Amino acid sequence: MIDFINVYKSYQLQGIRKTILDDLSFTFPAKKNVAILGHNGAGKSTLMRLIAGAELPDQGRIRREVRVSWPLGFGGGFNGKMSGLENIRFVARMYGEDTEAVTEYVKEFSELGESIQLPINTYSSGMRARLAFGVSMAVDFDYYLIDEVIAVGDLRFKRKCRMVFENKLEKSNIIMVSHSARTIKKFCDSGCIIRNGKIEAYDEIDEAIYEHEKNQDN
Repeated sequence: MIDFINVYKSYQLQGIRKTILDDLSFTFPAKKNVAILGHNGAGKSTLMRLIAGAELPDQGRIRREVRVSWPLGFGGGFNGKMSGLENIRFVARMYGEDTEAVTEYVKEFSELGESIQLPINTYSSGMRARLAFGVSMAVDFDYYLIDEVIAVGDLRFKRKCRMVFENKLEKSNIIMVSHSARTIKKFCDSGCIIRNGKIEAYDEIDEAIYEHEKNQDN
């Protein structure tokens, strides 16, 4: 269960305070693959970071009774001065995983070779994405958070990502942000729309997409 309890979240942008979530109390449906919909700037990515714990609310509480990933492919939590290897081991220890097993998995999956021993701040964006995706797949979560990214790298590597990811979904659920209705329909069975700092929930993904697109046209 993932509960938002009286959550407020806002940002100060160019002297203007923008409210993202306004006294939001909401429980994400259990055992469902949920799409997060909303217009650009509505707060979809902010919501994902709050669910992950990468950001904190201004007020209120977020209660998680399930194991939740960071947004898939997100490498923002890596320490740039540490090597890829050191970051992998740090994440493994943080989640109580077998350090050597996670390290070997990510080495094989990411295909970074000797570069895995270099500091993260020397990596290209593609190398960071490979490492982040590999670490995400090395740890088992109840919910994987997906902010647009389902696969990274060249075509061959993207196929590899998708295969591993779809295997994960046999035991886990997802909360997804995507601008692609086709992708959402493939992976999600219910949806939520962020609108005016609140969330509107729909049990059926087709209804959620319809309501979202109808609002976009107005």
